[in-house]
Amino acid sequence: MDCDAFFASVEKRDRPELRDKPVIVGGGERGVVSTACYLARIKGVKSAMPMFQALKLCPEAVIVKPRFDAYVEASRAIREMMDELTPVVEPLSLDEAFMDLTGTQRLHGRPPAVMLARLVKRMSDELGLTGSIGLSHNKFLAKVASDLDKPRGFSVIGKGETTAFLKPRPVRLIWGIGPAAQESLDAAGIRTFDDLLRWDRQDLSARFGHMGERLWHLARGEDHRRVDARAPVKSISNETTFHADTADRDILDGHIWRMAEKVSSRAKAKERAGRVVVLKLKRANHTLITRRQSLREPTQIADTIYRVARGLFDQVDEKGPYRLLGVGLSEIGPAEGADREGDFLDTAAGKRVAAERAADAIRARFGAEAILKGRALR
Repeated sequence: MDCDAFFASVEKRDRPELRDKPVIVGGGERGVVSTACYLARIKGVKSAMPMFQALKLCPEAVIVKPRFDAYVEASRAIREMMDELTPVVEPLSLDEAFMDLTGTQRLHGRPPAVMLARLVKRMSDELGLTGSIGLSHNKFLAKVASDLDKPRGFSVIGKGETTAFLKPRPVRLIWGIGPAAQESLDAAGIRTFDDLLRWDRQDLSARFGHMGERLWHLARGEDHRRVDARAPVKSISNETTFHADTADRDILDGHIWRMAEKVSSRAKAKERAGRVVVLKLKRANHTLITRRQSLREPTQIADTIYRVARGLFDQVDEKGPYRLLGVGLSEIGPAEGADREGDFLDTAAGKRVAAERAADAIRARFGAEAILKGRALR
């Protein structure tokens, strides 16, 4: 199941005045597009496109800053609906997941197709959001099917029709085929699945290495990966591209704090914690700088993330100005046991953790802006 233009759909749901307008979720003119609604996509706007380019294609678009707390909340509600269908749900992102419905007909008294139709209707009725369904006998084909008829699509690829379905279609349907891989396939004369089927297995492996073996199986609609309900979140991060390059350390410090808060908020929403803090900087000449620091124990606390990220920033030899800044957590695991020890060299660490948890409780009751730190206003 793949939600339709998820971030933009949440914004339109929560702001009815945007319903009939092209909406782009993302940063300012120097940022990139996170999500575009279908009215903007008709004009050629795509995810990850530079914002200035998107605005040239669709100058009438309304630009909306991302509200990740709202997206996490909507994603959690959808996940609860999925969990009622099957315990085997593998989330790929906030807006997309695989479900294994094997054996569920006996439980629900209805075939999977009927239950999936009920799922998307319930999403629409209760959450005001839509999704597209791809139903098939493996993950590869289910993903292909979900993309066939968006938005509000519902496509089924049966086992017996797999080869006939794939043959005329372009190999770019394969998840993970990017521009470089597409160029290599074009050079080999492989543009459709029919072209791919003409290649011998050994020749594909010789030409494309490990990818060649995978291509041989996918050309035949074969994918032996199981839906893994335990698939872990690998990282949680937030980044921004500045409207103007900056070397102002006070401004950068404020951004580091706000990003630490956002990363912390997402980690708490997912009930996860990270053992490594990551700082990402991009200079005006597009040089990318990445720094990491491992922690003694996992954390989901904004103050800890901020202090470590700020320390990493202070250690960077290459001075600004910078055009992009990012903060994140990696080596993600369950939140149980996180932030217990504190720092025996910093006797105030435990108090800061307690203060943050108290602030979280206040925000949960009175809203995200109910309590702010001074550095957030920089």
